[in-house]
Amino acid sequence: MSPQAFPRRLRLLTAGDYRHVFDTAAFKVHGKGLLVLASPNAMGHPRLGLVISKKNLRRAVDRNRLKRIARESVRHRQHQLPDVDIVLLARRGVGELDNDTLFRQLQGMWRRLAKDVRKSARQDNHVSLDPANGSNG
Repeated sequence: MSPQAFPRRLRLLTAGDYRHVFDTAAFKVHGKGLLVLASPNAMGHPRLGLVISKKNLRRAVDRNRLKRIARESVRHRQHQLPDVDIVLLARRGVGELDNDTLFRQLQGMWRRLAKDVRKSARQDNHVSLDPANGSNG
C-alpha cells in the first residue's frame, strides 16, 4: 500500500466510534460551513468520520464531492495529523465553496487542529511537572 493511501484503519467505522468523539470532543475547529470535533485516541494514527446531512447539502453529488475532498485532504496530511479521532460536520454554506477553496480550508483546519493538540499536550505536561501544584509526589 502506498504511504499516501486512505486505508480502512484511517476511518471511524462504528456508531460507537462517532459517539465517543461527540461525547468526549476535546478539540473543536470551525471553518466556513464546516466544524471539526476531535478526541484523542491511542491508536497511533488519526481516524476520520464524516457527518454530511441532506439538510445542509441537498444533492447527493454535492455530499459525495465533500466526502471525496475531505478524504483526499486527510490522506495528504495523515502523517502530520495528531493521534485523534476526527468527526467532520457539514454546516450550511459549505455547498457554496468550490473544490480548491474547500481543500484549502480543510488544510488550514487540520493545521489548527494539530496546533491545538500540541498546545494541549504542552499544557498537560507543564501542569503534571509543575512542583507548585504538588502533583509530582
